Amino acid sequence: MRRFDPAEEAKRIKEFLKKFIEDHGFKGASIGVSGGIDSAVVLFLLKDVIDKTKIKALILPERDSSPQSVKDAKLVCKEAGIDCEIRSITPVLRKLGVYNLQPPALFAPYKAKAKYALKKWKELAGNETYIKDITLNGDEEFLKGVAYYRAKHRVRMCVLYMEAEMRGYTVVGTTNKTEWLTGFYVKWGDDATDVEPLLHLYKMEVFKLAEYLGVPKRIVEKPPTPDLVPGVTDEFALGMKYEEIDGILMAMESGEDLKKFDKEKIEHVKKLVELAKKRNLRMVSLERQ
Repeated sequence: MRRFDPAEEAKRIKEFLKKFIEDHGFKGASIGVSGGIDSAVVLFLLKDVIDKTKIKALILPERDSSPQSVKDAKLVCKEAGIDCEIRSITPVLRKLGVYNLQPPALFAPYKAKAKYALKKWKELAGNETYIKDITLNGDEEFLKGVAYYRAKHRVRMCVLYMEAEMRGYTVVGTTNKTEWLTGFYVKWGDDATDVEPLLHLYKMEVFKLAEYLGVPKRIVEKPPTPDLVPGVTDEFALGMKYEEIDGILMAMESGEDLKKFDKEKIEHVKKLVELAKKRNLRMVSLERQ
């Protein structure tokens, strides 16, 4: 396992962000706050880098967002001392026809939607659901579901960039190394940013950094979730615990012997990494192959 000093890392990231913002002449920063640990950590780092009045913190829920996520996002902003704006992206998604891709759920309780989504997730592909997701290898119903949830992050990024560009701000991302290596992000969605302060940190390192920075305990202890599909947590989608994934990824990175890990889990992580590399291609043309 690699050495990790949260105090040293916090200092290094703050210096990196400060230099990036100054070098590019940005007047402030725009960030989406989801109520999850990654955006919380970035916000807590950012507040020590630039004037708090120059941080545009946006909470962008939609019809299927967990009500608790909005509460958690507000808590993060309050504890960080940053003013936030809550703006529903439901009207935009509805205009785009996104909600037409799934059964009507306007008045369904969140728990009912979560139960339905988990049932469909298992029915459509079982343990291979996430693999089918990143390879777009599924039937018509499955692919509609992929388009349905990915559109949400892409709309959020449009809002973040609009707000940033009106003010001369930069858009700060919240993707971590584990997500990047396993493809657990929405291409041209949450990866469409100007700067990524956590992209070099594994998820378990983000947890340690959160504790050091004083991120609210509730945020640190709750199960991470993309909050795109009701009831689906990160670890449920990935099929493994973050601790297991990071252990294997770190061992792979350092060239350590993998024998101490379960063989099936090693193969699962290797498969995700290989598929993610193909998906990470930004653009292909005759001159860029």
